[in-house]
Amino acid sequence: MKVIMKYLKPFAGTILVSLLILFGQAIGELSLPNLMSDIVNTGIQNGGVEQEAPEALPAEGFALMTLFMAEEDKETFQGSYQLIEGGAAEAEAYSAEFPESQEVDFYVLDETDPEQLSSLESIFSKASYSFVTFMQEMSAQQGNAASVDAESGFEDADMNQLYALLPQLQQLPQEAFTASMDVAAAAEPMLYSQIGILFTKLFYEDLGADMDALQNQYIMTKGAQMLAIAVAVSVASVAVAYFSSRIAAKVSGRMRRDVFAKVESFSNTEFDNFSTASLITRTTNDVQQIQQLITIGIRMLCYAPILATGGLIMAIDKSVSLAWTIAVAVIALVGIMMTILSIAMPKFKVLQSLTDRLNLVSRENLSGMMVIRAFGNEPFEENRFNDANEDYTFTNRFVQRLMSLLMPAMMLVMNGVSLLIIWFGSQQVADSALQIGDMMAYIQYVMQIIMAFLMISMMFIFLPRASVSATRIGEVLDTDLSITDPIDAQPSLKNEGLITFRDVSYHYPKASENVLSNISFTARPGETTAIIGSTGSGKSTLINLIPRFYDVTDGAIEIDGIDIRKMTQADLRRNIGYVPQKGMLFSGDIASNVLYGKDDASMDEIMKAIEVAQAKNFVSEMEDGIETAIAQGGGNVSGGQKQRLAIARALVKKAPIYIFDDSFSALDFKTDAALRSALHAYTDNATVLIVAQRISTIMDAEQIIVLDKGKIVGIGTHDALMKNCETYQEIAKSQLSEEELA
Repeated sequence: MKVIMKYLKPFAGTILVSLLILFGQAIGELSLPNLMSDIVNTGIQNGGVEQEAPEALPAEGFALMTLFMAEEDKETFQGSYQLIEGGAAEAEAYSAEFPESQEVDFYVLDETDPEQLSSLESIFSKASYSFVTFMQEMSAQQGNAASVDAESGFEDADMNQLYALLPQLQQLPQEAFTASMDVAAAAEPMLYSQIGILFTKLFYEDLGADMDALQNQYIMTKGAQMLAIAVAVSVASVAVAYFSSRIAAKVSGRMRRDVFAKVESFSNTEFDNFSTASLITRTTNDVQQIQQLITIGIRMLCYAPILATGGLIMAIDKSVSLAWTIAVAVIALVGIMMTILSIAMPKFKVLQSLTDRLNLVSRENLSGMMVIRAFGNEPFEENRFNDANEDYTFTNRFVQRLMSLLMPAMMLVMNGVSLLIIWFGSQQVADSALQIGDMMAYIQYVMQIIMAFLMISMMFIFLPRASVSATRIGEVLDTDLSITDPIDAQPSLKNEGLITFRDVSYHYPKASENVLSNISFTARPGETTAIIGSTGSGKSTLINLIPRFYDVTDGAIEIDGIDIRKMTQADLRRNIGYVPQKGMLFSGDIASNVLYGKDDASMDEIMKAIEVAQAKNFVSEMEDGIETAIAQGGGNVSGGQKQRLAIARALVKKAPIYIFDDSFSALDFKTDAALRSALHAYTDNATVLIVAQRISTIMDAEQIIVLDKGKIVGIGTHDALMKNCETYQEIAKSQLSEEELA
């Protein structure tokens, strides 16, 4: 995961902005259940009345309520209200909201701070509950039905009947109300709060307030707030999706670029540690897994903890007594996720390896199709592919089925917890310890907490596989290069091309024996040095040491007197025109492939290189000439044509050193002879090294090096070697007749 964090670091600012947006989105989503609770509790149950202490109440109602207050509370209550006479000028301001205020004296609430208002609400609600309790006790003593009843409600209460009792109640001593006040003080706050609200409604109705309009206005206001928050949450979600997608796309692009650049700097030693199929998978599929993780991770992995934490705080705020249901849900969810993850994680590692294997088999089949058909091995290869495909399919299907259990398991937990909340919450509602709206909000908050865990569980589908992919990419990026540029590089000042091998030996990293041993010779400018030997004698290995595709194990290779290990790879290879054994062309056209050797070459230079490479005839015969399209890998030209274009690509470079690694093998004898003749004039001042299998190709070389089992067994001209080198004689006599050798 260090790899992912490294690439995310430049986007820290954008990620921070996304987190702030997510935080705002979470606040919005967490406020929706509260608004829904307000609509149910206040809008529906309380008729839109928000506070227990009334904004206004008739003078008779004021006097009635103060009878059931302690002295201290009465002083506080009376000091917070102002008396206004009915029909007075001051009453005009309240006529729209309370039409009856023109007819009766009433009290209005002065401006108060929230803390004082909360105290007034408690005083008023307790007084209301004390009054109800007192009336029930008095009715029980007299054997009459109570005028008001907490069980049946207050909607049908006749306020005139209650006011008629006021003179009688005022005659009673304060001690007569003490018992009912004590009952109110010991009651559940929610119970006396609800009674206080309902008395406030009665007083508003007595003053002529339109309670239906008040209720509708409250519900519409809260509904509009919910709609606005829902729109804002949607916009925030889209914004975060946009930012996360951009970050993921840029990170994956840079990651692919860096992996590709790293692979380009690999020597053959590093390539031995990674298969081509594996490197392709790491550059494509593995990077894609990380891209998906970042796209979803910023939205889910960061959002889920915010939502879960906020939901937990809000749920506990609604009901502490039901908090144990959250603990049950969380324990069940964590248990399910950990169980599934422990099984799936090892499978994700296997899955990426199987992807490598599937790509390897596919690549080998496509590359070797002609050989497969020639030997009639299609059924064998089909079985081989089927084995790889079935292994991948079985593992992938197992993982997908395992992950598919997450959603139904989460839904089971979600629905089970909902039932628990409704079962135990309804009991608290019946006991007036919890309001219906609060229970509904609590359910919503618990669902949000579970949804947060659902998001986290979704991340478990991507996180393990992306973690494996990040590790695989890190292996490529963290690979130590065996061939590196020196810190204090020495530039080649002469650019003459003098090559000197000084007692060079080489063995492959995992090999125990040398492939080349004690190789010493000098290749001079203006001369052709040919290398010949039996198969496996080390010819190509020797040639590949010059451009530092490998580094010598012992000894040194010098160009113009400078050890090539003291030069930068770019400077070294800039002086070499290299033609490999297999002529490799790139998709594009003929001109672009030749320009690969020198991107600023003129048209004359291109045509001259094509002419020297003996490619002019077939290029001119093509309909589009040098603009003729070249298919991937040069699939639309013959082997000989491909080889000649590869030679032209090296020649256009005008380098002081040319290396031809068995580059004439696909040419007929006539073309071979014409090419060598043209090369002699074109490279008259350059150092030319030719690896060849045919004696006829190198007979005219100024220096021929004969290799056998990694050692030089002969060095000299053709004539000299025919006299004193048995190995060379055997090769020559196996290819040419006595007359041709004479």
